[in-house]
Amino acid sequence: MLSDHALTRLSHAFGATGLRIAGKLNVPLYRLSGGRLMGKVGRAPVLLLTTTGRKSGQSRTAPVLYLADGERLVVIGSNAGYERPPAWALNLEAHPDAEVQVGSRRRAVRGRIAEGEEREDLWRRANAQYGGFEEYRERTDRRIRVFVLEPR
Repeated sequence: MLSDHALTRLSHAFGATGLRIAGKLNVPLYRLSGGRLMGKVGRAPVLLLTTTGRKSGQSRTAPVLYLADGERLVVIGSNAGYERPPAWALNLEAHPDAEVQVGSRRRAVRGRIAEGEEREDLWRRANAQYGGFEEYRERTDRRIRVFVLEPR
């Protein structure tokens, strides 16, 4: 299990490239183990989010920290505070129908961007689970998107 700030340290040491490499290693280990390996960062659980590439049209899978909210799942498009949002967030905006894997369970979801009070509440709750999001917000001028993934 990684510490709460392992992703931040990785991004500082290797930049966005390091995060992409870590993600590529995470996906097969998570899938093979049903989420028992690479399924948490500190206290925050990880899911695999499969989106449709906005340019390629091909399936793309990324490990993403999430907050469970009943049947809904909440994911934060922080990209460790880099100026560009993560590719999965741009893909989800372009093609909101996606798939998630939580543990060994896969299911279809539809993503939307949370706004207003809902966004603020989900941001606060996600930060209580993984404090790195606030640090990422301080590193960037862009407004980090909060996505709600609802079952289809």
